[in-house]
Amino acid sequence: MQRCIELARLGAGQVAPNPMVGSVLVRDGLIIGEGYHEKYGQAHAEVNCISQATLNLRKRGLSEAEVDESFRQSTIYVSLEPCAHFGKTPPCADLIISKKIPLVVVGCRDPFPLVDGKGIEKLERAGVGVITGILEEACVDLNKRFFTFHKEKRPWILLKWAQSNDRMIAATGDARTLISHATSNRLVHKWRSEAASILIGANTALLDDPSLTTRLWPGKSPVRLVVDPDLRLPPSLQVFNEAMQTMVFNTVRQEQQDGVLFYKIARHKSLPAQICEALYALQIQSVMVEGGRNTLQQFIDQCFWDETRVITNESLMLWKGLDAPCLAQASLAFSERIGPDRVDYFENTCTQ
Repeated sequence: MQRCIELARLGAGQVAPNPMVGSVLVRDGLIIGEGYHEKYGQAHAEVNCISQATLNLRKRGLSEAEVDESFRQSTIYVSLEPCAHFGKTPPCADLIISKKIPLVVVGCRDPFPLVDGKGIEKLERAGVGVITGILEEACVDLNKRFFTFHKEKRPWILLKWAQSNDRMIAATGDARTLISHATSNRLVHKWRSEAASILIGANTALLDDPSLTTRLWPGKSPVRLVVDPDLRLPPSLQVFNEAMQTMVFNTVRQEQQDGVLFYKIARHKSLPAQICEALYALQIQSVMVEGGRNTLQQFIDQCFWDETRVITNESLMLWKGLDAPCLAQASLAFSERIGPDRVDYFENTCTQ
């Protein structure tokens, strides 16, 4: 099962809104095939695993009958419950049944309503043995964004900012302040490739004019979200280019115009709550909040976040500038060094 998890992670940033899944086929204690869900809309982990096993067995000179017999004496491990419905691909449970694989070991159940227990039930009705709950916590954590979306009916919320060693996120004045180093910047673009959407406020859009793409890392760019209550941002900003879809939360109008979705929200209601409600309705499973300070602080103060990642340039002191957000009710999970920067990963400890 640990190998299934390792394989599944190879699909990070490529399979959303589907979950990451890995699968391993074992006979007589030896792995004869493995696979993972590589890209959204393409074959699932079990299909790739069985296909690789078939190829491996044929390379050993086994006949079709001997290949079939190998499947009948094998156990297939999969980090998430096999699907039982027709989506972009046929049901994986049907494939397992057709190959007469006698035992399926499942890491955790799939919370998606069209699957949730139905894959396991289908296998058992066909006489296939099923063992569940193997490394369950790790398998759930692997797809925490997927689980949060389907069980809590909201997107997974990741907060991120970079700060100087004296906890400033920008220097005094309108000039853009480069805080994190090149290696850390590439890491941020990797994080972006793993997020379904990315959110900034109007001030950040005006002062930094970011493109919010994954230009420093291979992978799909997230949907760009901008909080602009009074629609004061000029259309010449990079966030409105055609690199990726853009959505603007505002209090003025609701319409689609020039490829931009203007989503109307109420001025005096919770901004994080309204954003989460909108993203859930639009089937956007995760959001990475990059700033600015006011936007980040609203998510923190209202306990609308799951994980926070803070990059600190320990060699930089700004002395005067914009203070970093004040992170409350948080637990440090771990820290790591990325070049000259320190990256701290925090978990939410809010009780609500």
